[in-house]
Amino acid sequence: MDEGNKIELFENRRIRTAWDGEKEEWFFSVSDVVAVLTDSADVKQYIKKMRSRDVELNSKWGTICTPVEMVAVDGKMRHITAANAEGILRLVQSIPSKKAEPFKMWLARVGSERIDEVIDPELTIERALETYLKKGYPREWINQRLQAIQVRKELTDEWDVRGVKQGMEYAILTDEISKAWSGMNTRQYKDLKGLKRENLRDNMTTLELVLNMLAEATTTEISKTAEPETFEENRQVARRGGRIAGNTRHEIEADTGRPVITSKNATQLNTLVTDMIEGITDDADNAKRTNKE
Repeated sequence: MDEGNKIELFENRRIRTAWDGEKEEWFFSVSDVVAVLTDSADVKQYIKKMRSRDVELNSKWGTICTPVEMVAVDGKMRHITAANAEGILRLVQSIPSKKAEPFKMWLARVGSERIDEVIDPELTIERALETYLKKGYPREWINQRLQAIQVRKELTDEWDVRGVKQGMEYAILTDEISKAWSGMNTRQYKDLKGLKRENLRDNMTTLELVLNMLAEATTTEISKTAEPETFEENRQVARRGGRIAGNTRHEIEADTGRPVITSKNATQLNTLVTDMIEGITDDADNAKRTNKE
């Protein structure tokens, strides 16, 4: 079994998963998920009946599900019917089971929250702040991260004005900016930090985040001045913006003697912050005890 194929446990039941590096998403064994949520003795038959009940699901089965190489019952690698997270959540909607009900309630709540955010966009920022706090990020980092979101939005708005298409073209230009300031494209940067689908910016240090913001903000300003008309011209602007932040990064490293870019991810960074806080607290407690003695 390679790094991209794992077996996750849910209520002590196995769910086979596989990571698609090209698409950057996890795929889950459909039969394993259905077995866990239904306790069916014959999963194949249950899936067959489920498809017959849900005509819409059945018509899109080939789009929702795809053969993915996973570990079979005999221990060998075989092509197993699988779906990504979106596909699995669609399947859950067709399962009349008590175990599936929490997932359905979660989907309904998320949908309701998204509607609220469309009506009042400020809720998006508030929920982001709450989420980062729950994950243990320090407030100083969160302030930078929220600012980075705004900087990114300004950049994508500028790309829209210049006719850059969302999706692949956004990704190409983002890679150009990243390579110009950090020396790595997004995938290479994620690999350095041991990330898969996790958000790269959520795993940056404050300094990495600031330099990435500088690169994107500079690209936006150059674009407004240069007014690129073709994708290639936008690509050149992205390189220019990233290069300026890259020069700043080199100056910082030359002055401090330490690399700006780190392999540490959010889990490690949060642990470091926690250790620092606990260390300060312990020092304060020790000082109090010493004074009393």
